[in-house]
Amino acid sequence: MEYTPTTILKTVDEGLKKRKSNVYAGVKRNGQWIETSVDDFMKQVKLLALGLHQLGVKKGDKVSIHAENSTEWLIVDLAVLSLGAALVPIYTTQPGDQIKYILENSEAVVHFVSNDEVFAETKPLIKSIDTVKAVVSILGSKHQKLRTFEDLKQNGATLDQEKPGLYEELKNQVQPDDIATLIYTSGTTGVPKGVVLTHDNIAGNARASFEIFPFKPDEIDDPKILSYLPLAHMFERTASYIYAFGGVPVYYIEDIEQIREDFQTIKPVYFVTVPRLLEKIVTGIKVKGQELSGLKKRLYYWAVNLAENYDPENPPPSLKYKLADKVVYSKIRELFGGRLIGVNVGGAALSPNIARFVNGIGVYCGLGYGLTETSPVLTGPPVGELRIGSSGKALPCVQIKIAEDGEILAKGPNIMKGYYKMPEKTQEVFNEDGWFCTGDIGHLDEDGWLFVTDRKKSLFKLSTGKYVAPQPIENALVNSGFIEQAVVVGSEHKFCGALIVPNWDNMKKRFETSGHEFPTENITENEFVLKRIQKEVDKVNEDRSKWEKIKRFTLLKDQFTIDKGEITPTLKVKRNVINKNYKEIIDSMYADEVT
Repeated sequence: MEYTPTTILKTVDEGLKKRKSNVYAGVKRNGQWIETSVDDFMKQVKLLALGLHQLGVKKGDKVSIHAENSTEWLIVDLAVLSLGAALVPIYTTQPGDQIKYILENSEAVVHFVSNDEVFAETKPLIKSIDTVKAVVSILGSKHQKLRTFEDLKQNGATLDQEKPGLYEELKNQVQPDDIATLIYTSGTTGVPKGVVLTHDNIAGNARASFEIFPFKPDEIDDPKILSYLPLAHMFERTASYIYAFGGVPVYYIEDIEQIREDFQTIKPVYFVTVPRLLEKIVTGIKVKGQELSGLKKRLYYWAVNLAENYDPENPPPSLKYKLADKVVYSKIRELFGGRLIGVNVGGAALSPNIARFVNGIGVYCGLGYGLTETSPVLTGPPVGELRIGSSGKALPCVQIKIAEDGEILAKGPNIMKGYYKMPEKTQEVFNEDGWFCTGDIGHLDEDGWLFVTDRKKSLFKLSTGKYVAPQPIENALVNSGFIEQAVVVGSEHKFCGALIVPNWDNMKKRFETSGHEFPTENITENEFVLKRIQKEVDKVNEDRSKWEKIKRFTLLKDQFTIDKGEITPTLKVKRNVINKNYKEIIDSMYADEVT
């Protein structure tokens, strides 16, 4: 297949011709949904770009944004790209010292913040960052020194009257090889690295990903997409360009705790997600059956069991499936608004049981694979095909191969240019033949379907010499309705152990249905709780090799959090931090181990 380099701007412009809806995007703010029309959206992009130009932003400059997902986030993005400048997104959960590092390392000249609450994290540091010439508040500010979103657009409007063709002139100078963004990896180890991605890296990846989209927008009446993953992450960012190219409006939620309500309001046909949301939803669906009794309960769990064993290559008999769909699955789909066609999962491994279940209830659930450094998609399931447990096949123009040690290697137009100002780090991730080394372990089957095992750095060796991939074991554990989080440990020990955070809400319900009183103290040492978790661990151990079985576990009352640095903003486990934070607890699990 011949590949033609392109830009994000051309990709968005092509998508404008496909739009049937007058809405470009929507955002929920203070409980109300606010829609922005296509014309208004593109006008705001133009005026903001000219306002930034008047502020001195030029081609090659870096502009940072520290804000929640919103229509304005998209406007800032396209305005910055229209000038040939690069956007530097920052997670709203990022601590002040990391924000300072990112602003200094990227040499950002303008810094956007959503509001004063978000700005509070940066305010004490901003004076010491020499490159930042202006801070712009998207939603307004009480700080007089901050510029406002509206002021910049008004300045842009004045400049547009003075020089009517300037915007198009600046926009036409943007080339495929120009840097579009620096994405600072949240980093499970070490300091954040700025991943340098060009227009062509991202635009080409968005177009190729659209080819394996599970539906065609022009074949659906009023398609809408719901978004909850941070736009600061490359998965959701590239997805925003896929939606733009497909001409589909996207709606940004306000609070993940209200997502069920948002499903009912927006009635989306599609969304992208990390596995944890689906795990929680499926767990909730299973627990819901406990409220039923008699025949209804038996029928419910018969249908749930049928979905959990669903095989897309060998689907169940149609009569059996039609009955399950009528009495159970159709009602489950209503929880998503009733119009959901598909979801795509990335960011981490998806439990095969979850994949079977979601596909089994009649919602397409495909698993893709990629990294920030690959813009991000490398593989995904071709349209109409699925293999449970696989991350699909390589996208057009992407090459995948497996190194001798099992590491997944990649080549393609979507591979980053390198890490910003880090030539040595860049050199480390490319081999002598120019293949990008992903740091993940996996294998390809005879038909070219990729199966990802774990992060190379996550693998650990027991003192017996056996290697353990912790992620599949952890995924199996959190598939239980009684386990919220789990981290497998055991490096240089004789057996595997686990730190487990129970799902206390579901545990409390089990106490109530069993006639026990839920304890208010020492709940992690309660005999009933320990026995319940042991039962779940035993289920997982059944399918594990002898050396992969969890021999001991310790329960934790509180969850691992982003604030404590134990998980990344995309919910990946930072094993080095957890090993450090819980060293005494981990050591106690092996206290009587004979070396």
